[in-house]
Amino acid sequence: MAKKQFKAESKRLMDLMINSIYTHKEIFLREIISNASDAIDKLAYLSLTDDTVEAKRSDLRITVVPDKDARTLTVSDNGIGMTSDELEKNLGTIARSGSLQFKADMERENAADIIGQFGVGFYSAFMVSDEVTVITRRHGEDTAHCWKSSGADGYTVTECEKDAPGTDVIMHIKPDTEDEQYSEYLETPRLQSLIKKYSDYIRHPIRMEVEDYRQKEKPEDAGDDYKPEWETVLEEKTINSMVPLWQRPRSKVEQSEYDQFYQEKFGDWQPPLSTITTSSEGTVTFKALLFIPSATPYDFYTREYEKGLQLYSSGVLIMDKCADLLPDCFRFVKGVADSPDFSLNISREMLQHTRQLKIIAAALEKKIKNELVKLMKDDREKYEKFWSAFGRQLKYSVVENYGAKKELLQDLLLFTTSREGKLSSLAEYVEHMPEDQEFIYYVCADTNEQAARLPQVERVADKGWEILYLTEEVDEFVMQSLAEVSGKKLKSVSDPDALPETDEEKEAQARQAEESKPILDFVKETLGERIKEARVSKILKTAPVCMTADGPMSLEMEKYFAKMENSSPMGPMKAERVLELNPSAAPFAALKSALDAEDKDRAAKYVEVLYHQALLIAGLPIEDPAAYTELVCSLMN
Repeated sequence: MAKKQFKAESKRLMDLMINSIYTHKEIFLREIISNASDAIDKLAYLSLTDDTVEAKRSDLRITVVPDKDARTLTVSDNGIGMTSDELEKNLGTIARSGSLQFKADMERENAADIIGQFGVGFYSAFMVSDEVTVITRRHGEDTAHCWKSSGADGYTVTECEKDAPGTDVIMHIKPDTEDEQYSEYLETPRLQSLIKKYSDYIRHPIRMEVEDYRQKEKPEDAGDDYKPEWETVLEEKTINSMVPLWQRPRSKVEQSEYDQFYQEKFGDWQPPLSTITTSSEGTVTFKALLFIPSATPYDFYTREYEKGLQLYSSGVLIMDKCADLLPDCFRFVKGVADSPDFSLNISREMLQHTRQLKIIAAALEKKIKNELVKLMKDDREKYEKFWSAFGRQLKYSVVENYGAKKELLQDLLLFTTSREGKLSSLAEYVEHMPEDQEFIYYVCADTNEQAARLPQVERVADKGWEILYLTEEVDEFVMQSLAEVSGKKLKSVSDPDALPETDEEKEAQARQAEESKPILDFVKETLGERIKEARVSKILKTAPVCMTADGPMSLEMEKYFAKMENSSPMGPMKAERVLELNPSAAPFAALKSALDAEDKDRAAKYVEVLYHQALLIAGLPIEDPAAYTELVCSLMN
């Protein structure tokens, strides 16, 4: 029979189908199986409206048969099949989809989903095959037809024999090359793996002959010392699961099933900390099954870590990690999302960015937030375990993009506080506040123990007011990003106006600063550019000295940027340091006494000691520890 040419497209278009559209060659099996599933769905649908069509669900199946000797891979279905004209239309014209037309007809009647849309999936077979043969017989007809092609040169259609309705796609696998090992697509374990990966939730059984081991029957004359013998047999088994776990009602699924699914699907040796199920019908229909891991993945804070959910369209895996469905703040979440409404590109490997995608992503973000809030309320121990693993991620997410997610995340934050050293949410802190407390107080330190002993804490702690202990580098950035919570401003205990003052207290403070001006000027002159200013402290109660900062950059921020390499082309960023002195403390009196006695050398030594003490308390480095040691020793002579 004369070879026919593809009607609408050229060799260049065929080359595009085979070599450019699909990222991975292994996708071909997903496409061929999806077409087989479509054919079965069409038969099942017609059986509902046509009494002459019989389609028992128990009989419907897809069969995958590799033949190493013949070097063929056959995918067969007992679906509706095709007529000669349908072969011409569907396979003779590239990018024409019979499923697309069928789907349009079904949607007018609000019927079930059909996977295929673009009519190019079939041609993915040529990525791994040098010849493809399709033997098909339409349901209700006696004559079968054979379509055969070696690629862009054309195809033939002839009559042939087929015992039953349905379609066989026979792919002659290409020979191996130095770059490609096509023989892997004839190996049963590899085919099983691809079916489980891409087509595990096709609604019809996918059957294959697989090797199994069974014990031989014990011979009748075997003695008591007989040792059982095993043999390898071929047995046809269903490879795919068919019904996705997320399609089953949660009340019908045991937690152990969710745990097993998570551990197997995402390679975690621990069960998930929390399982989240959600679904929606209406403008966009979708189902999702999400998991919060019990521990931080080893590569979570590296560039190699990839966020994203496994994305399915009607049970067919489209993307292994769809990043667009998860915000960065919840990048630790694992799981799957499945929707017939996803808009896919022509290869069905990537999403087109559409309104539907954004709607689903927003719904998942809200659901994750609500589930975490619920976990904090109902199971505090489990939530604190989550916080230990992923709290830092939430904190950084509060700061990122100029605080775009701060309102979403502020209810999830926990901080250790001075209240029994326990973790507290910001909402819980506000609940504990007495009526006369105006601000939410915090202090920065390297550890909780250090925070409790800082001299700046004393005046607030003595009032019995709770203080947040900030011990991570990002914490103060979080405070500045939030600014206020529930109408209460966040305030550092180091701020001069952290406590309310009466007019009398303000007047006394100003008078004391004026009286101490000669001493403060001497301190500034001695330390020079190392400090911006020396001042009489409003925040110290009994401690003699501390270091604070003026301006938007705090000392904690200075330490943070000092740890970053090349943080600024101008060198390390520095806070405007202020040395605060307590005029009621003995060291201040000693300094004043030395100046009154005009012993400036001794007074300068006192200033240096106080300056270095302030550095040590603030956790800032001392430039020359040896010189500081000699200085202290000299005062002991």
